[in-house]
Amino acid sequence: MNRCANFNLIMAVYTSVSEAELTTWLADYSLGQLLDLQAIASGIENTNYFVTTSNGRFVLTLFEKLSASELPFYLNLMAHLARHGIPCPAPVANRHNQFLSLLNDKPACIVSRLSGKSTTEPGLAQCAALGAMLGQMHIAGQSFTQIMPNARGSAWRAATAPQVRPFVNAEQAGLLDSEIALHAQQNGSCLPQGLIHADLFRDNVLLIDDHVGGLIDFYFACTDALLYDVAITVNDWCMSSDGTLDVLRTQRLLHAYHAIRPLQKNEYAAWAMMLRLAALRFWLSRLFDMHLPRDAELIHAHDPGHFERILKNHIATEQAIWL
Repeated sequence: MNRCANFNLIMAVYTSVSEAELTTWLADYSLGQLLDLQAIASGIENTNYFVTTSNGRFVLTLFEKLSASELPFYLNLMAHLARHGIPCPAPVANRHNQFLSLLNDKPACIVSRLSGKSTTEPGLAQCAALGAMLGQMHIAGQSFTQIMPNARGSAWRAATAPQVRPFVNAEQAGLLDSEIALHAQQNGSCLPQGLIHADLFRDNVLLIDDHVGGLIDFYFACTDALLYDVAITVNDWCMSSDGTLDVLRTQRLLHAYHAIRPLQKNEYAAWAMMLRLAALRFWLSRLFDMHLPRDAELIHAHDPGHFERILKNHIATEQAIWL
């Protein structure tokens, strides 16, 4: 699952797990005998493994940043969405009816493994299918009562920019500073709010032909403007190789989303700014991950320049919402 095929891509495994260690951990679950354990070649936040047992296929996640006190939000959210028909990983409870327990001194959980595979070149029908599913997920999230502020919001942007500034040139530093100041003045709270995925890139969507088989990696999920989630998704799914939006793919995704959750007038007005904010967020995080990485056995780095180009194109071309 590769979201940046032409850049340096290596697996991220921060915490090793042996078959013997996992077998001991699985003794607290009713999942049968361990048959296979494979590290997953994606992700920069957590350690992930494919796990096959005599009872089925699962995904094991060891959390490297999130604390045990933060994790119930994400696990409860996935369980909620799965109960409401959204194809997302369903956490498996252990014999103590807990989704979370320690493995090699890290909080860990095991979830169902979904069918399908990601794509690097989404077609029109796939963009439409994702738009509809995103709308359904936003509707299903309205009945989830827990709140999680966006950890990658305005305060994070202001704190992270000084850390990456030594690694960029003067023009890039100026662009970072001006965009962070601009978005700090925007009031996104007036837009429809709810639970958002916040990282719905192509490698976090599993497709079965032109249908969505699964949405994965909910560990950036938070409470924020629903339109922000749409902008993050469009910036990846509908982007041409030159960093400009593909009109047809954007139209298909937005039409399908709008049919499920009609966009409001103030969301139309905020669209161009949301596209810029979504691009800024990932340009900044990729700069940080490239230049200030954590120690790991294997590192998964993404090209920051990709979202710098997208941001510049959004600034140069004021995007209207295409419906």
